[in-house]
Amino acid sequence: MSLERTSPTQPRATSLVDILDRVLDKGLVVAGDIRVSLANVELLTVRIRLLVCSIDKAQEIGLDWWRHDTFFSSQTELAESEEMTALRGRVERLERELTAPTTPAARPVRRAVRRQQSGSE
Repeated sequence: MSLERTSPTQPRATSLVDILDRVLDKGLVVAGDIRVSLANVELLTVRIRLLVCSIDKAQEIGLDWWRHDTFFSSQTELAESEEMTALRGRVERLERELTAPTTPAARPVRRAVRRQQSGSE
C-alpha cells in the first residue's frame, strides 16, 4: 500500500470531471463583444453571451425555454393546437352571431358587440 504525500505548497491535482462538475453546478458565463470598424465607422457588432450550466441550474435561474419551444417539446405543441382549436371555435361562433339575421331581440346584442369591438381597436 503506497500513500502519496502532498505538501501544503503543492496544488491538488484536479481532474476534468471535477472541473466539469463544478462548472455545471455553479454555472459559467462567457460574455464578449466583437466590433469591426473602418475609419471610426462601426460596420459590424457581434455580441456573444454564453451560459454553461446544468439543466437543474438553468431551471433554478428561470432559463427553461426548451419546455415552451415547440421544436423541443411535443406537449407545448399539443397545448398550442388545443388553444388554437378553441380560438377558431370562438371566432366561428362570433362570426355566426354577427352574420345571423337581425331580429328585434338581437339588435341590442349586436350593438353591444360593435361597441366592444370599436372600443378595443
